[in-house]
Amino acid sequence: MTVLDISGKALERAKIRLGDQAKLVQWIESDINTFVPTKQYAIWHDRAVFHFLTETQEIQHYNELVSNHTTERFIIGTFSENGPLKCSGIAIKQYTINQLELIFGHSFKIISSFQEDHITPFNTAQNFTFASFKRNYSCC
Repeated sequence: MTVLDISGKALERAKIRLGDQAKLVQWIESDINTFVPTKQYAIWHDRAVFHFLTETQEIQHYNELVSNHTTERFIIGTFSENGPLKCSGIAIKQYTINQLELIFGHSFKIISSFQEDHITPFNTAQNFTFASFKRNYSCC
């Protein structure tokens, strides 16, 4: 298992929570925009990264990363069209399930999706779109 985060502090907190099991994880501190994978991943799971990519070239680059380095499943959780317009003071992009299908549908076929409110530590609700995709081997 590999965990990537832009924040070294967040990675350290996660390592502490895992205790001795943290040794079983490869930890990478990197911005997703500059991340260069050195291997293939069976499953790529994104929980709250994609919505921070607001420029067309960032979105295309991310799609290429996922498409070129994921062999089986892609799982994503991103702000829905009913979610906030900013997160931590940073502008974000909102997504419907159909929009995610349009972006990732060339390489992946959607197998399930739903929207759900996430309650933050500040007791506010943020609506997310979640989708699970299976590799579409007929495409590539």
